[in-house]
Amino acid sequence: MVVGEFAHETDLLIIGGGPGGYSAAFKAAGHGIQTTIVESMDALGGICLHRGCIPSKTLLYMADLIDAAGSAEQMGISFGRPTFDLAKINEWKQKVIDRLARGLGAVAKKLKVEVIKGKADFEDSRHVVLEDSEVKRIRFKRAIIATGSRPVELKDLPLDNDRVIHSSGALRLDRVPKSLLVVGGGYIGLELGSVAAELGSKVTVVEMLGSILPGVDADLVKPLAKRLGNLFEQISVETKVTGIKKAKNGVDVSFEGKNVPERKAFDQILVAVGRRPNSDLLNLAAANVETRERGFIKVDANLRTTNPRIWAIGDIIGEPMLAHKAMAEGRVLADALAGKPAVFDPRCIPAVVYTDPEIAWAGVMEHEAKAANRNVAVKKMQWLASGRAMSMGRTEGLTKVVCDPETQQVLGVGLVGVHAGEMIAEGVLAIEMGAVAADIALSIHPHPTISELMGEVAEQMMTPGATAPH
Repeated sequence: MVVGEFAHETDLLIIGGGPGGYSAAFKAAGHGIQTTIVESMDALGGICLHRGCIPSKTLLYMADLIDAAGSAEQMGISFGRPTFDLAKINEWKQKVIDRLARGLGAVAKKLKVEVIKGKADFEDSRHVVLEDSEVKRIRFKRAIIATGSRPVELKDLPLDNDRVIHSSGALRLDRVPKSLLVVGGGYIGLELGSVAAELGSKVTVVEMLGSILPGVDADLVKPLAKRLGNLFEQISVETKVTGIKKAKNGVDVSFEGKNVPERKAFDQILVAVGRRPNSDLLNLAAANVETRERGFIKVDANLRTTNPRIWAIGDIIGEPMLAHKAMAEGRVLADALAGKPAVFDPRCIPAVVYTDPEIAWAGVMEHEAKAANRNVAVKKMQWLASGRAMSMGRTEGLTKVVCDPETQQVLGVGLVGVHAGEMIAEGVLAIEMGAVAADIALSIHPHPTISELMGEVAEQMMTPGATAPH
């Protein structure tokens, strides 16, 4: 490795070692392409592993355990009042992160993927310069930008106030706030708000639009909204924060809108109003890489930027900003760069909200079809008659299938309830394979399971009418 004014050289440079970046790197290296990752963190995994998906899901599982312990009383089992050791919780969370990071490092070493720590900026169309790195400059033949996104900041809610945090701060869990204001009713705010509430915080959610999880199918949101209405102190939609002021023991907040919260003073505020691409941190102009609205990098159908040597994947190119979308793009792009016939053209990309109950969906949902004036057939079934759901005391769920009315081809699937995220893959496969309702209905599902409801709903689509309890 040459250090100094001479450029280190690589065939394929990947900027960013998150899910998209390492997926592309591992696949490219498997094809024999000399691959280098530049990552600003100490280990591979990106925000998803170190400050996002994995730590948040670890905490959500702990919150589920707390809720399950309380719910078990109706079944005749009592565990007593839960106690918390935040140090041990954080230690467990960190163990999970470290173990996964070590695994990624081991895979990179096995595949001979070079990993260089540092922050990369484009010098021109063939070079990047690095900060905080032993390597100062890299010359590349081809490059993939996979630097992800970061939380959106609000000018009225400055993050330099120690009482105002974003998602990464909420995941550190140094303390449990007595009262927490969550600004934003999207999935990040609801997930982290749920953790805080289960740990004993009085949580208030404020959302500017007319419902929590705006843009998600209303049938799927309804059971979650009902439960969160009991778990949270208050949910205020069509309301926004207009200002904050430091107080003796927290912050005083002013609001405006149709459902102004009763509480005005909070111990802590969590800002969760979305994420923005990290495109402004790369000096893209030097590499002739253009951006479009909201700062997303402009790419063509082959994920190539306006510089023919440079591609981009993941959050930095646009919605949906999901780790599994970035991973799929990375693997497909690596195949294409190796000369394999590959194109990123999925029929659907699943989404999961890891609250309790979970919400998961894929494909075209009913409200999207209506907005597009598209005629669809819709069938849905509540989990009230499910033996499996009843045995767990979790009958609030719903399974929903959207089909083409002429062919009965499956266009969309939606689920709300426990383990919804684990079950949505059947819907994804059905949509990708161009399956019709009969394909699902005639596939034998194990009994008793919640997954068998997918078959029941598909059967309704074929032969409308009542179905027996199962």
